Amino acid sequence: MNEQHNHIVKSYDDEQRALLDGLIHMGLMAVSQLEAALEVIERRDASAAERVVANDEAIDALEQQINHDVIHLIRRGPMATDLRIILAALRVASDIERIGDYAANIAKRSLVLNLAPPLPHIRGLGTLGKLAAQQLRDVLEAYRLRDGEAALRVRARDAELDTLYTGLFRELLTYMMEDARAITPCTHLLFMAKNLERIGDHATNIAENVWFLIHGEELLPQRDKRDESSTATA
Repeated sequence: MNEQHNHIVKSYDDEQRALLDGLIHMGLMAVSQLEAALEVIERRDASAAERVVANDEAIDALEQQINHDVIHLIRRGPMATDLRIILAALRVASDIERIGDYAANIAKRSLVLNLAPPLPHIRGLGTLGKLAAQQLRDVLEAYRLRDGEAALRVRARDAELDTLYTGLFRELLTYMMEDARAITPCTHLLFMAKNLERIGDHATNIAENVWFLIHGEELLPQRDKRDESSTATA
């Protein structure tokens, strides 16, 4: 009987590890999608942009598989700690799926951006994108290691991303006011920048779920927020 119990426990642990591996794989795929989207903007590569858009289906499929795996774990009758693992996994999968959507949207808009002359503001967008991608890489590592302190550092750094986004937002508004021909391409850049800011928010969500995984409902410290685009003027 004891041997059978040990076998069941080991099987359950193996399934939890497989779930974690699947989520990390999904997250790294989303990072790759984001980095590829940023690269096609700089290279003005329409074919590569279309590949990024098409690859979003693979991330969607992984989310569906993770949801299936979670349902299977729930049916095994998890304990309270295991329920935190399962709930966090569902939330993290949803955040990663949205990040994949934003990366695909950035690639789609790059196709329209290619029809206009290159804008100098693309460099600012690249800086914002690199920071968002690093946030995602760091929070995935915190999730893999169940490192609450590392997760809090990612969460705190979202303020830096917000500051960069607000600065780029103001810069683009000013440029649009000075040159009416820039309105269309700058509008696409504004949407792309907002997508990157939202990716940072989803990385923050993942960080908070790492905290929840370790500490349960224990309150998180206050977070500095610096997205001032809603009140920004040129």
